[in-house]
Amino acid sequence: MPNYEINHHSFTTKILAILEKYYAEYAIDVFQASPLLGYLNIKTKSANSGAKARGAFANHYALYVLIEDYIVKGFSDGIAGYSYTKYEGAKFSDLFRRQRELPFGTKLQNHALNARLNDEFKKFYPTLGKQPIIRNVETQRYWIQDDLLQVQIRHKNGMDFTYNIAPVIIDIIDAYVASKKAAFEEFLDTCLQIAELGNGNPEKAIDFVIQQLKPTVDARIFEIVSYSVLKAKYGQQTIWLGSEKETVTEEALILYKTGRTNANDGGIDFVMKPLGRFFQVTETIDVNKYFLDIDKVQRFPITFVVKSNETIEKIRDTIRNQAVAKYKIEAVVDSYLAAIEEIINTHNLIEAFTEVVKSAKLQDVMNEIVTQSKVEFNYNDDEL
Repeated sequence: MPNYEINHHSFTTKILAILEKYYAEYAIDVFQASPLLGYLNIKTKSANSGAKARGAFANHYALYVLIEDYIVKGFSDGIAGYSYTKYEGAKFSDLFRRQRELPFGTKLQNHALNARLNDEFKKFYPTLGKQPIIRNVETQRYWIQDDLLQVQIRHKNGMDFTYNIAPVIIDIIDAYVASKKAAFEEFLDTCLQIAELGNGNPEKAIDFVIQQLKPTVDARIFEIVSYSVLKAKYGQQTIWLGSEKETVTEEALILYKTGRTNANDGGIDFVMKPLGRFFQVTETIDVNKYFLDIDKVQRFPITFVVKSNETIEKIRDTIRNQAVAKYKIEAVVDSYLAAIEEIINTHNLIEAFTEVVKSAKLQDVMNEIVTQSKVEFNYNDDEL
Protein backbone atom coordinates (compact mmCIF):
# COMPACT_ATOMS: atom_id res chain seq x y z
CA MET A 1 0.00 0.00 0.00
CA PRO A 2 1.45 3.42 -0.94
CA ASN A 3 2.38 6.05 1.61
CA TYR A 4 -0.09 8.96 1.70
CA GLU A 5 0.87 12.49 2.65
CA ILE A 6 -0.33 13.65 6.07
CA ASN A 7 -1.99 17.06 6.11
CA HIS A 8 -1.33 18.28 9.63
CA HIS A 9 -3.87 20.29 11.62
CA SER A 10 -4.52 20.63 15.34
CA PHE A 11 -6.35 17.31 15.73
CA THR A 12 -3.70 15.40 13.79
CA THR A 13 -1.61 15.43 16.97
CA LYS A 14 -4.42 13.61 18.78
CA ILE A 15 -4.69 11.05 15.99
CA LEU A 16 -0.95 10.39 16.15
CA ALA A 17 -1.13 10.04 19.94
CA ILE A 18 -3.83 7.37 19.57
CA LEU A 19 -1.80 5.59 16.91
CA GLU A 20 1.30 5.68 19.11
CA LYS A 21 -0.69 4.02 21.88
CA TYR A 22 -1.34 1.09 19.56
CA TYR A 23 1.71 0.98 17.30
CA ALA A 24 4.48 2.85 19.13
CA GLU A 25 7.34 3.67 16.73
CA TYR A 26 5.31 2.54 13.72
CA ALA A 27 2.46 5.01 14.31
CA ILE A 28 3.36 7.34 11.42
CA ASP A 29 3.99 4.37 9.11
CA VAL A 30 0.46 3.09 9.78
CA PHE A 31 -0.96 6.59 9.34
CA GLN A 32 0.73 7.11 5.98
CA ALA A 33 -0.22 3.66 4.72
CA SER A 34 -3.96 4.00 5.44
CA PRO A 35 -6.33 5.97 3.20
CA LEU A 36 -9.06 5.46 5.82
CA LEU A 37 -6.94 7.19 8.46
CA GLY A 38 -6.09 9.90 5.96
CA TYR A 39 -9.80 10.43 5.31
CA LEU A 40 -10.51 10.66 9.04
CA ASN A 41 -7.69 13.17 9.39
CA ILE A 42 -9.44 15.35 6.80
CA LYS A 43 -12.82 14.88 8.48
CA THR A 44 -11.57 15.86 11.94
CA LYS A 45 -10.03 19.17 10.94
CA SER A 46 -12.73 21.16 12.75
CA ALA A 47 -12.31 19.33 16.09
CA ASN A 48 -10.53 22.13 17.94
CA SER A 49 -12.14 25.03 16.10
CA GLY A 50 -14.97 25.49 18.57
CA ALA A 51 -18.72 25.25 18.11
CA LYS A 52 -18.60 27.73 15.26
CA ALA A 53 -16.74 25.26 13.07
CA ARG A 54 -18.84 22.82 11.15
CA GLY A 55 -19.20 19.56 13.03
CA ALA A 56 -21.00 17.15 10.70
CA PHE A 57 -21.06 13.64 12.14
CA ALA A 58 -22.97 11.64 9.51
CA ASN A 59 -19.96 10.19 7.69
CA HIS A 60 -18.04 9.65 10.92
CA TYR A 61 -20.92 7.69 12.37
CA ALA A 62 -21.52 5.64 9.23
CA LEU A 63 -17.95 4.41 9.63
CA TYR A 64 -18.32 4.10 13.38
CA VAL A 65 -21.40 1.87 13.49
CA LEU A 66 -20.11 -0.49 10.79
CA ILE A 67 -16.70 -0.84 12.40
CA GLU A 68 -18.30 -1.23 15.82
CA ASP A 69 -20.41 -4.07 14.41
CA TYR A 70 -17.24 -5.56 12.87
CA ILE A 71 -15.50 -5.49 16.26
CA VAL A 72 -18.47 -6.77 18.27
CA LYS A 73 -18.88 -9.73 15.90
CA GLY A 74 -15.24 -10.68 16.54
CA PHE A 75 -13.68 -9.94 13.15
CA SER A 76 -11.05 -7.45 14.30
CA ASP A 77 -9.32 -9.92 16.63
CA GLY A 78 -10.15 -13.12 14.77
CA ILE A 79 -12.43 -14.65 17.39
CA ALA A 80 -15.47 -14.73 15.11
CA GLY A 81 -14.48 -18.21 13.99
CA TYR A 82 -15.10 -17.55 10.30
CA SER A 83 -14.06 -15.09 7.59
CA TYR A 84 -15.69 -11.68 7.25
CA THR A 85 -16.33 -12.59 3.61
CA LYS A 86 -18.88 -15.13 4.94
CA TYR A 87 -20.63 -12.60 7.21
CA GLU A 88 -24.29 -12.01 6.32
CA GLY A 89 -23.85 -8.28 6.93
CA ALA A 90 -25.25 -5.81 9.43
CA LYS A 91 -28.93 -4.89 9.19
CA PHE A 92 -29.63 -1.34 8.09
CA SER A 93 -32.21 -0.90 10.86
CA ASP A 94 -29.63 -1.83 13.51
CA LEU A 95 -26.99 0.53 12.09
CA PHE A 96 -29.48 3.38 11.71
CA ARG A 97 -30.74 2.99 15.26
CA ARG A 98 -27.20 2.80 16.64
CA GLN A 99 -25.97 5.99 14.94
CA ARG A 100 -28.94 7.87 16.38
CA GLU A 101 -27.95 6.73 19.87
CA LEU A 102 -24.57 8.43 19.56
CA PRO A 103 -23.89 12.04 20.70
CA PHE A 104 -25.22 14.60 18.20
CA GLY A 105 -26.77 11.73 16.25
CA THR A 106 -30.47 11.90 17.08
CA LYS A 107 -31.48 13.56 13.80
CA LEU A 108 -29.10 11.80 11.42
CA GLN A 109 -30.54 10.40 8.21
CA ASN A 110 -29.53 7.41 6.08
CA HIS A 111 -27.60 9.34 3.40
CA ALA A 112 -24.10 8.66 4.71
CA LEU A 113 -24.69 4.93 5.02
CA ASN A 114 -26.22 4.72 1.56
CA ALA A 115 -23.97 6.91 -0.56
CA ARG A 116 -22.41 10.06 0.86
CA LEU A 117 -19.53 8.47 2.72
CA ASN A 118 -18.49 6.44 -0.32
CA ASP A 119 -18.90 9.41 -2.65
CA GLU A 120 -16.82 11.72 -0.49
CA PHE A 121 -14.14 9.11 0.13
CA LYS A 122 -13.81 8.60 -3.61
CA LYS A 123 -13.23 12.34 -4.10
CA PHE A 124 -10.15 12.16 -1.91
CA TYR A 125 -8.93 8.78 -3.20
CA PRO A 126 -10.22 8.58 -6.78
CA THR A 127 -7.74 5.96 -7.99
CA LEU A 128 -7.95 3.60 -5.01
CA GLY A 129 -10.79 1.54 -6.44
CA LYS A 130 -12.26 0.69 -3.04
CA GLN A 131 -15.06 2.24 -1.03
CA PRO A 132 -15.55 2.06 2.75
CA ILE A 133 -19.12 0.74 2.70
CA ILE A 134 -20.39 -2.28 0.82
CA ARG A 135 -24.13 -2.83 0.77
CA ASN A 136 -26.74 -5.12 -0.70
CA VAL A 137 -29.68 -2.94 -1.70
CA GLU A 138 -32.10 -5.86 -1.90
CA THR A 139 -31.37 -7.34 1.53
CA GLN A 140 -30.48 -4.02 3.22
CA ARG A 141 -27.28 -5.56 4.61
CA TYR A 142 -24.08 -3.60 5.06
CA TRP A 143 -20.36 -4.37 5.42
CA ILE A 144 -17.25 -2.31 6.06
CA GLN A 145 -14.53 -2.71 3.43
CA ASP A 146 -12.26 -5.09 5.31
CA ASP A 147 -9.29 -4.36 3.01
CA LEU A 148 -9.23 -0.76 4.24
CA LEU A 149 -8.91 -1.97 7.82
CA GLN A 150 -5.88 -4.14 7.06
CA VAL A 151 -2.77 -1.95 6.97
CA GLN A 152 0.50 -3.57 5.98
CA ILE A 153 3.81 -1.97 6.89
CA ARG A 154 7.41 -3.15 6.92
CA HIS A 155 9.14 -3.39 10.27
CA LYS A 156 12.75 -2.43 10.77
CA ASN A 157 13.77 -6.07 10.63
CA GLY A 158 12.51 -6.21 7.05
CA MET A 159 9.43 -8.29 7.86
CA ASP A 160 6.00 -7.19 6.63
CA PHE A 161 3.30 -6.95 9.28
CA THR A 162 -0.44 -6.35 8.92
CA TYR A 163 -2.35 -4.31 11.51
CA ASN A 164 -6.14 -4.23 11.84
CA ILE A 165 -6.99 -0.61 12.56
CA ALA A 166 -10.67 -1.12 13.47
CA PRO A 167 -10.22 -0.28 17.20
CA VAL A 168 -8.11 2.75 16.27
CA ILE A 169 -10.89 4.18 14.07
CA ILE A 170 -13.33 3.87 16.98
CA ASP A 171 -10.93 5.65 19.35
CA ILE A 172 -10.27 8.48 16.89
CA ILE A 173 -13.97 9.14 16.26
CA ASP A 174 -14.69 8.98 20.00
CA ALA A 175 -11.95 11.55 20.62
CA TYR A 176 -13.25 13.80 17.84
CA VAL A 177 -16.82 13.69 19.16
CA ALA A 178 -15.60 14.40 22.70
CA SER A 179 -13.72 17.44 21.43
CA LYS A 180 -16.73 18.78 19.52
CA LYS A 181 -19.01 18.08 22.46
CA ALA A 182 -16.76 20.03 24.82
CA ALA A 183 -16.56 22.96 22.40
CA PHE A 184 -20.30 23.03 21.92
CA GLU A 185 -20.99 22.85 25.64
CA GLU A 186 -18.67 25.80 26.09
CA PHE A 187 -20.62 27.70 23.43
CA LEU A 188 -23.94 26.87 25.12
CA ASP A 189 -22.59 27.85 28.53
CA THR A 190 -21.51 31.20 27.12
CA CYS A 191 -24.98 31.74 25.65
CA LEU A 192 -26.61 30.96 28.99
CA GLN A 193 -24.21 33.22 30.88
CA ILE A 194 -24.95 36.09 28.50
CA ALA A 195 -28.69 35.50 28.93
CA GLU A 196 -28.35 35.64 32.71
CA LEU A 197 -26.72 39.06 32.50
CA GLY A 198 -30.11 40.56 31.74
CA ASN A 199 -29.84 44.26 31.11
CA GLY A 200 -27.03 44.69 33.62
CA ASN A 201 -24.25 44.36 31.07
CA PRO A 202 -25.72 44.79 27.56
CA GLU A 203 -22.31 45.71 26.10
CA LYS A 204 -21.00 42.20 26.75
CA ALA A 205 -24.09 40.66 25.17
CA ILE A 206 -23.82 42.87 22.10
CA ASP A 207 -20.13 42.05 21.78
CA PHE A 208 -20.91 38.32 21.99
CA VAL A 209 -23.51 38.54 19.23
CA ILE A 210 -21.19 40.65 17.08
CA GLN A 211 -18.60 37.86 17.33
CA GLN A 212 -21.17 35.37 16.02
CA LEU A 213 -21.92 37.59 13.01
CA LYS A 214 -18.37 37.93 11.75
CA PRO A 215 -17.52 36.66 8.24
CA THR A 216 -15.32 33.86 9.64
CA VAL A 217 -18.12 32.33 11.70
CA ASP A 218 -19.71 29.09 10.53
CA ALA A 219 -22.78 29.61 8.35
CA ARG A 220 -25.03 27.71 10.74
CA ILE A 221 -24.16 29.86 13.74
CA PHE A 222 -24.71 33.00 11.64
CA GLU A 223 -28.12 31.76 10.53
CA ILE A 224 -29.13 30.78 14.07
CA VAL A 225 -28.10 34.13 15.53
CA SER A 226 -29.69 36.04 12.65
CA TYR A 227 -32.96 34.22 13.14
CA SER A 228 -32.94 34.75 16.91
CA VAL A 229 -32.29 38.48 16.55
CA LEU A 230 -34.84 39.02 13.80
CA LYS A 231 -37.48 36.96 15.59
CA ALA A 232 -37.12 39.19 18.66
CA LYS A 233 -37.07 42.35 16.55
CA TYR A 234 -40.20 41.58 14.55
CA GLY A 235 -41.91 40.12 17.59
CA GLN A 236 -42.18 43.66 18.97
CA GLN A 237 -44.01 44.87 15.86
CA THR A 238 -47.71 44.47 15.10
CA ILE A 239 -49.99 44.85 12.13
CA TRP A 240 -53.75 45.42 11.86
CA LEU A 241 -55.60 42.81 9.82
CA GLY A 242 -59.18 41.84 9.10
CA SER A 243 -61.50 40.82 6.29
CA GLU A 244 -63.91 43.63 7.25
CA LYS A 245 -63.48 46.95 8.99
CA GLU A 246 -65.38 45.67 12.02
CA THR A 247 -63.17 42.60 12.41
CA VAL A 248 -59.76 44.25 12.15
CA THR A 249 -57.48 43.06 14.93
CA GLU A 250 -53.90 43.77 15.95
CA GLU A 251 -51.54 40.85 15.35
CA ALA A 252 -47.87 40.49 16.23
CA LEU A 253 -45.35 39.62 13.54
CA ILE A 254 -43.97 36.12 14.03
CA LEU A 255 -40.86 34.79 12.31
CA TYR A 256 -40.69 31.05 11.71
CA LYS A 257 -37.63 29.00 10.89
CA THR A 258 -38.55 26.58 8.14
CA GLY A 259 -35.81 23.95 8.28
CA ARG A 260 -32.26 23.02 9.20
CA THR A 261 -29.61 25.66 8.66
CA ASN A 262 -27.50 25.63 5.51
CA ALA A 263 -29.25 22.43 4.47
CA ASN A 264 -29.09 22.84 0.69
CA ASP A 265 -32.66 21.57 0.63
CA GLY A 266 -33.95 24.20 -1.79
CA GLY A 267 -36.22 25.74 0.81
CA ILE A 268 -36.65 29.23 2.22
CA ASP A 269 -34.93 29.85 5.56
CA PHE A 270 -37.47 32.03 7.41
CA VAL A 271 -41.11 32.89 6.83
CA MET A 272 -43.00 35.72 8.53
CA LYS A 273 -46.61 35.49 9.61
CA PRO A 274 -49.07 37.11 8.88
CA LEU A 275 -47.32 39.12 6.14
CA GLY A 276 -45.97 36.09 4.32
CA ARG A 277 -42.49 37.53 3.87
CA PHE A 278 -39.69 35.21 2.78
CA PHE A 279 -36.15 35.45 4.16
CA GLN A 280 -33.07 33.76 2.74
CA VAL A 281 -29.71 33.68 4.54
CA THR A 282 -26.54 33.71 2.45
CA GLU A 283 -22.79 34.00 2.92
CA THR A 284 -22.03 35.25 -0.57
CA ILE A 285 -22.69 38.15 -2.87
CA ASP A 286 -23.10 35.95 -5.91
CA VAL A 287 -25.77 36.79 -8.46
CA ASN A 288 -26.22 33.11 -9.36
CA LYS A 289 -27.16 32.25 -5.78
CA TYR A 290 -29.54 35.20 -5.41
CA PHE A 291 -31.31 34.66 -8.70
CA LEU A 292 -31.62 30.91 -8.10
CA ASP A 293 -33.37 31.64 -4.80
CA ILE A 294 -35.64 34.13 -6.54
CA ASP A 295 -36.50 31.68 -9.32
CA LYS A 296 -37.38 28.83 -6.99
CA VAL A 297 -40.24 30.89 -5.52
CA GLN A 298 -41.25 32.24 -8.95
CA ARG A 299 -39.82 35.69 -8.21
CA PHE A 300 -41.88 36.17 -5.08
CA PRO A 301 -40.22 39.01 -3.12
CA ILE A 302 -37.40 37.79 -0.85
CA THR A 303 -35.46 39.50 1.92
CA PHE A 304 -31.80 38.44 1.88
CA VAL A 305 -29.89 38.25 5.16
CA VAL A 306 -26.26 38.56 4.08
CA LYS A 307 -23.19 37.67 6.13
CA SER A 308 -21.30 40.74 4.98
CA ASN A 309 -19.98 43.99 6.39
CA GLU A 310 -20.51 45.69 3.03
CA THR A 311 -23.12 48.44 2.92
CA ILE A 312 -26.56 47.69 1.51
CA GLU A 313 -25.82 49.96 -1.44
CA LYS A 314 -22.54 48.17 -2.15
CA ILE A 315 -24.22 44.77 -2.01
CA ARG A 316 -26.99 45.89 -4.38
CA ASP A 317 -24.47 47.41 -6.78
CA THR A 318 -22.37 44.24 -6.76
CA ILE A 319 -25.42 42.09 -7.51
CA ARG A 320 -26.54 44.42 -10.28
CA ASN A 321 -23.09 44.59 -11.90
CA GLN A 322 -22.80 40.81 -11.87
CA ALA A 323 -26.30 40.47 -13.28
CA VAL A 324 -25.65 42.92 -16.12
CA ALA A 325 -22.45 41.08 -17.02
CA LYS A 326 -24.30 37.74 -17.00
CA TYR A 327 -27.62 38.60 -18.66
CA LYS A 328 -26.80 41.77 -20.64
CA ILE A 329 -30.51 42.64 -20.95
CA GLU A 330 -31.58 45.41 -18.56
CA ALA A 331 -35.21 44.28 -18.47
CA VAL A 332 -34.19 40.81 -17.25
CA VAL A 333 -31.88 42.27 -14.62
CA ASP A 334 -34.53 44.69 -13.39
CA SER A 335 -37.15 41.94 -13.07
CA TYR A 336 -34.83 39.96 -10.77
CA LEU A 337 -33.71 42.94 -8.72
CA ALA A 338 -37.35 43.94 -8.18
CA ALA A 339 -37.83 40.65 -6.33
CA ILE A 340 -35.22 41.59 -3.71
CA GLU A 341 -37.55 43.08 -1.13
CA GLU A 342 -34.84 44.01 1.36
CA ILE A 343 -31.19 43.30 2.15
CA ILE A 344 -30.15 42.89 5.77
CA ASN A 345 -26.40 42.96 6.44
CA THR A 346 -24.44 42.37 9.63
CA HIS A 347 -24.62 46.05 10.53
CA ASN A 348 -28.44 45.90 10.38
CA LEU A 349 -28.44 42.81 12.57
CA ILE A 350 -26.23 44.45 15.17
CA GLU A 351 -28.46 47.53 15.19
CA ALA A 352 -31.53 45.33 15.57
CA PHE A 353 -29.96 43.42 18.44
CA THR A 354 -28.97 46.63 20.20
CA GLU A 355 -32.60 47.77 20.07
CA VAL A 356 -33.80 44.38 21.27
CA VAL A 357 -31.46 44.59 24.28
CA LYS A 358 -32.77 48.07 25.10
CA SER A 359 -36.28 46.58 25.04
CA ALA A 360 -35.29 44.05 27.70
CA LYS A 361 -35.53 41.13 25.25
CA LEU A 362 -31.94 39.97 25.63
CA GLN A 363 -32.86 36.72 27.33
CA ASP A 364 -35.38 35.89 24.60
CA VAL A 365 -32.64 36.13 21.96
CA MET A 366 -30.10 34.10 23.91
CA ASN A 367 -32.62 31.41 24.79
CA GLU A 368 -33.58 31.14 21.13
CA ILE A 369 -29.92 30.79 20.14
CA VAL A 370 -29.54 27.95 22.65
CA THR A 371 -32.72 26.22 21.45
CA GLN A 372 -31.87 26.47 17.76
CA SER A 373 -28.27 25.43 18.36
CA LYS A 374 -29.39 22.26 20.11
CA VAL A 375 -31.65 21.43 17.19
CA GLU A 376 -28.96 22.18 14.61
CA PHE A 377 -26.24 20.17 16.32
CA ASN A 378 -28.55 17.21 17.09
CA TYR A 379 -28.12 17.80 20.81
CA ASN A 380 -30.46 16.44 23.47
CA ASP A 381 -30.90 18.07 26.85
CA ASP A 382 -30.02 14.76 28.51
CA GLU A 383 -26.65 14.85 26.77
CA LEU A 384 -25.65 18.03 28.61
